[in-house]
Amino acid sequence: MKRLVIYSMGMILLFAGCNNNEKEARARYGKAVDLYEQNNLFAARNEIDSIRLYYPREINVLKDAIELKRLVELKETDRNIAYCDSLLPIRQEEAGVLNKNFILEKDTLYQDMGNYVWKQQTIERNVERSYIRCKVSEDGVMALESVYFGSRPLNHTGIKVSAKDGLFAETASIPYDGGQNYRFQDLGNTTEVVAYKGENAVDAVKFIYANAGERIKVEYTGGKAYTIYMAEADKKALVATYNLATALSDIDTLLRERDKAMKRKAYLEGKLNKE
Repeated sequence: MKRLVIYSMGMILLFAGCNNNEKEARARYGKAVDLYEQNNLFAARNEIDSIRLYYPREINVLKDAIELKRLVELKETDRNIAYCDSLLPIRQEEAGVLNKNFILEKDTLYQDMGNYVWKQQTIERNVERSYIRCKVSEDGVMALESVYFGSRPLNHTGIKVSAKDGLFAETASIPYDGGQNYRFQDLGNTTEVVAYKGENAVDAVKFIYANAGERIKVEYTGGKAYTIYMAEADKKALVATYNLATALSDIDTLLRERDKAMKRKAYLEGKLNKE
């Protein structure tokens, strides 16, 4: 008899504990709903996660919490879409103004992505000279090219740019491959072109952009020593290209984020409608 009483009391306490857990979980859920309705989405997420952490056996509450979390995510995706929609036309207008002094070089048979080149830096306007050329792809990836023209080959693989205060930056070293690093001879003269794209150029690009008002020395590296000073027109081209690259990169990022948010929104709406 005594054992039965003890067992009965234990079961009562167990059910009372379960009931308290459900009440506590429901209270947290209610708080999460209030936060959601107040558009305090970050705090609502935290409250929902606490239910999953502290009350993993409260299945009914967890089901409601999962649905609420999807509603929170849906609001977040709507915010992201609205943010992208508000900024996209601004950056697109800016890019439209900036690219008026550029031409788009694109071979539609072989290229999915063309490059914008400053009008004064097209190849036909810069024959038989050593200089630093720049361009930016349609999705905002900037590239530098070190062009050498002379009577003897250098076999260079990179460049180092420096200002009179001694500060400098370098590109990556690009080995000769006939593609990103190529060279040819014509009428006894040698032309070498080494291309540095994206991360391979970023340090040198930012250095030139920040020091465009200074005299910038360019040392061709990896082969025979050779030095030039960057022409004012070429520095102007780089500054303009960098500004266009920033705008195009922002547009590309916003379009990607918007597309990702739209796909997530469709997924969440499908789940919520199904439930």
